[in-house]
Amino acid sequence: MMNKLEQLKQRSLVVADTGDIEAIRRYQPEDATTNPSLLYKAAQLPQYEAHLKSALAWAEKSGGDVIQQAAMKLAVTIGKEILNIVPGVVSTEVDARLSFDTRASIDYARRLIALYEQEDIARERVLIKLASTWEGIQAASILEQEGIGCNLTLLFSQSQAVACAEAGVTLISPFVGRILDWYKASTGRDDYTAEDDPGVQSVTGIYEYYKSRGYKTIVMGASFRNTGEIEALAGCDKLTISPQLLQELHEDKGQLAAGLSGDFAPQEVPETAMSEAEFRYQLNDDAMATEKLAEGIRNFVADQLKLEALLEQTAQK
Repeated sequence: MMNKLEQLKQRSLVVADTGDIEAIRRYQPEDATTNPSLLYKAAQLPQYEAHLKSALAWAEKSGGDVIQQAAMKLAVTIGKEILNIVPGVVSTEVDARLSFDTRASIDYARRLIALYEQEDIARERVLIKLASTWEGIQAASILEQEGIGCNLTLLFSQSQAVACAEAGVTLISPFVGRILDWYKASTGRDDYTAEDDPGVQSVTGIYEYYKSRGYKTIVMGASFRNTGEIEALAGCDKLTISPQLLQELHEDKGQLAAGLSGDFAPQEVPETAMSEAEFRYQLNDDAMATEKLAEGIRNFVADQLKLEALLEQTAQK
């Protein structure tokens, strides 16, 4: 009997949700995704100190804000190392402080791609991660037209998913566990099963919406709290999973749960795309999505600042 991780890989493309190179080597995912939180965690490992120093040395010669430039270079350096292991793509995130600035997000993304291309990494192997704000989605729409694939993250609602599909983005990362966190806190319930998990239900609804209407945007479930959530979404296009949960799946020799159905009746695509006013109203009307999006941006900014502080400390040594 194959373990559950092996069974899962037969139904969904498995992505490693980590910047830890050794963990990626161990579990052999198709792709990998990083964010400021994961980069900060990885950068604290002793084996990454040389990367920090190298990024700082490069930034000192490049002009501009040395620490911010070094953080960008470090993200690309770790991304390149990941791409030496995974056969697919790596996701690298735009500074979350730019989540409400379309033009600045586009410029940052272009700089990331230029750094990858200087390292002989084709843009086809990189996805630019942007928060699923209206401004982030509009930035992604423009970048996609330039051949720069985008991964829209911090996605918690149907309205965000619809706007992303209509913008033609390559991939979305709807968050499962953070939705569950919100409902646990707001209802006081702590006994959600995989079947009634609101995060699983949200991603299932988005997946069905896309597939029944023929949208090409890839759905990648993210932010899992337990393996039950992962099994319930087996069959989703991609699933990005932390090393801890990858290990649990690897050690489990049981039968993988049935997961998602792939049989949906065709539905009509809306005749007109969602407007900015409609997007903002629908997002505002969803307390969970509004709160988790704002919280997610704040947390990514906080970890970006921690990463920059770590680079500052390294520069002073």
